[in-house]
Amino acid sequence: MAWTLVIPLKPLARAKSRLAEPVTAPLRPSLALAFAQDTVAAVAACPAVRDVVVVTDDELAGRELTALGARIVRDEPATGLNAALRHGERAVRSLRPHAAVAALNADLPALRPAELTAVLDAAAQFPRAFLADAAGIGTTLLSAGPGTELAPAFGGASRARHTASGAVELALSGVDSVRQDVDTWADLQAAHRLGLGPRSAEMFRRSAESPA
Repeated sequence: MAWTLVIPLKPLARAKSRLAEPVTAPLRPSLALAFAQDTVAAVAACPAVRDVVVVTDDELAGRELTALGARIVRDEPATGLNAALRHGERAVRSLRPHAAVAALNADLPALRPAELTAVLDAAAQFPRAFLADAAGIGTTLLSAGPGTELAPAFGGASRARHTASGAVELALSGVDSVRQDVDTWADLQAAHRLGLGPRSAEMFRRSAESPA
């Protein structure tokens, strides 16, 4: 099964507000962009992925992610994460009604294409499936096979909501890079231990060296 991945990205100026010291406020937009760039680059290198759609209104992010092969869809609802994902899903299926679609977080800076392939191959066995985040509370990936609505319920304790909605939780080992999203400095350190993508690694270095 060849997947289209839909990645939502809020305007960079409002991204990663929970990343406190040592990440200073002026660095957070650049860090969020680096995360998204490394995520999209890894997705584009995944053999299970046909294409990637990024839902964003951020002009800089749109240009940079287009250069990596993403298709940009404007966040016309502009009413939050799940509305953006539903909008992206509609944009994909307006062109290919039977597309297999998966929603993926934009902040997976250690993402490995081989691990993403393993997750998508497992997801292909179910109409809807999801992968819990490293904390075991949220969700980093939600999939919907052909003919199935994505029905995203991201944010906060989304693992429980996706389970309650009937999506199958993927119990996989060896896919830590697909689970490790970044909201806090501790998350970023964990992603660094897994091995950050090149843009995120540079921004991590700059953040660690910046004055508090």
